[in-house]
Amino acid sequence: MCGIVGYIGERSCAEILLDGLSKLEYRGYDSAGISVLTEEGIRTVKRRGRLQNLRGAVETAKLTGNCGIGHTRWATHGEPSDRNSHPHGTGRLSLVHNGIIENYLGIREMLERRGYVFESETDTEAAAKLIDFCYKGDPLAALREALPVLRGSYAFSVIFADYPGKIFAVRRDSPLIVGLSEEGNFTASDIPAILRYTRRYLLLDTDEIAVVERERVTVFDVAGNRVEKEVKTADFDMGAAEKGGYPHFMLKEIHEQPKALRDTIQPRLEDGLPRFSELPDDFFDGITKIYIVACGTAMHAGLVGRCAIERYAGIPVEVDLASEFRYREPLLDPEHHLFVCITQSGETADSLAALRLAKARGVRTLSVVNVLGSTISRESDQVLYTYAGPEIAVASTKAYSVQLAVMYLLALRLALLRKGISEEEVRRLTAELCRMPEVVEQVLAREDEIHHIAAACQNAHDLFFIGRGLDYALSQEGSLKLKEISYIHSEAYAAGELKHGTISLVTDGVPVFALATQDALYEKMIGNIKEVKARGAQVVLLHREKAADVGKIADLSFALPQMEELFCPIPGVTVLQLFAYYCSLLRGCDVDKPRNLAKSVTVE
Repeated sequence: MCGIVGYIGERSCAEILLDGLSKLEYRGYDSAGISVLTEEGIRTVKRRGRLQNLRGAVETAKLTGNCGIGHTRWATHGEPSDRNSHPHGTGRLSLVHNGIIENYLGIREMLERRGYVFESETDTEAAAKLIDFCYKGDPLAALREALPVLRGSYAFSVIFADYPGKIFAVRRDSPLIVGLSEEGNFTASDIPAILRYTRRYLLLDTDEIAVVERERVTVFDVAGNRVEKEVKTADFDMGAAEKGGYPHFMLKEIHEQPKALRDTIQPRLEDGLPRFSELPDDFFDGITKIYIVACGTAMHAGLVGRCAIERYAGIPVEVDLASEFRYREPLLDPEHHLFVCITQSGETADSLAALRLAKARGVRTLSVVNVLGSTISRESDQVLYTYAGPEIAVASTKAYSVQLAVMYLLALRLALLRKGISEEEVRRLTAELCRMPEVVEQVLAREDEIHHIAAACQNAHDLFFIGRGLDYALSQEGSLKLKEISYIHSEAYAAGELKHGTISLVTDGVPVFALATQDALYEKMIGNIKEVKARGAQVVLLHREKAADVGKIADLSFALPQMEELFCPIPGVTVLQLFAYYCSLLRGCDVDKPRNLAKSVTVE
């Protein structure tokens, strides 16, 4: 969730650190700070709020030095404030941290008994002072002594006043990379932080410690043995992480969905049929049940996947929130069950914990991931990459669409293997799936219509989404998008459940966004719409072309192009994403960086 950047090299580091932090704003944050090794020792400046607050303070402080670390904080322990901002440390060292230290209170109490005074409420300060307590002049020895004491997840970048030419970096579960360039080297949470300077990097594994110097990087395991690391090259350039003329990253990424869909679908086709060349032919043999586990938007993609897999492959599917999965003691059969994890970042802490539980129980694991080389992709038995490219806006858009595409491909591949439907029918459905990028482009061409609908709803205090079947699954994603970026209170309900309490909340003028794209359920949806209309609701209807009586039942409507109803969630979510975007824009919200949210949730 938090963002880390460090630099040591030939150039003054303060501006490089600030630039790197600006590229990590998409991860979500409420404060920021930097520490620089100067001739007077370690100097730290940190401020609550946006980066411009920190930038002004750094300019006033006139920090000079070629080695430093920076951080954007998303508050977990302690309110957003200057004193709780990172970096934390002592006169001898300074540390930035992504993750969570679970036993920080015990560490803090032990150190207070030994005379340490704490200035913040954070778990991070306990880690910094523990390393200081262990420090006897050798940073590596101090880290090796301190790390076994720490419980939880972390990525650290640390500088020591006695070692002005080095940054020490270590990780456990939380992501951390080391960037390599001719003008110096970097540490960072993510590629965009360093992309302006280099595309070459090392990926640290759990419990590895990197000593980052101006001209070299040395990596050790926790026992002190040297580790040889493969130099990787980022597969996207700086342009992919810039707005490209759009006013917001979110709008840019919505418009990138047709390309992302083509990039994800086309490599998985062979003779007009779905085929995963990444997976061994026998990977799905003997599977009688599938668990799809994810968080937030990715979980909503799993709900659509469940509908498609059960309908066409005939395999029972359970969809679980990763944060709940391991605490309900799931009944896992290592011979016949498949665990599928869906995640954009590949670093989500709850999803990673669920994956490790499944692996510990001997279950086959398959992950659908967007970020190459991420922790979940490396720890899964098999991985299917989505090709959305970097997604910078906190609210996920194109990552969800390509997750849907993979879920559909998986359903059709399983249907083919199990002969749930004929090869001819699989071929027909696959061809229709290939048409979805074009259908999304048709929806994008009608953006003004969606803007008009958003204008009619922008002042709502409450808004409800209703749907049945696939539409209910999609309505949950639409509701999440709206609430996370516009701050309109929004809930999604199965339309058949309205009479079981929810309809008491529908009063004059309350917007109800009804999704009705499934032919077999359309008449039932009309009944539900009439129920809310009778109580004064303002109804917005999402339907397919040729739907009956639209003008009689809805105040506002948007017609999807005529298409196979199975795939309506793909262009349908584009409508809901644009609706949320324009509601947020019209309400004056920060579209790309909504309050209190983080892009990559690396704490449980």
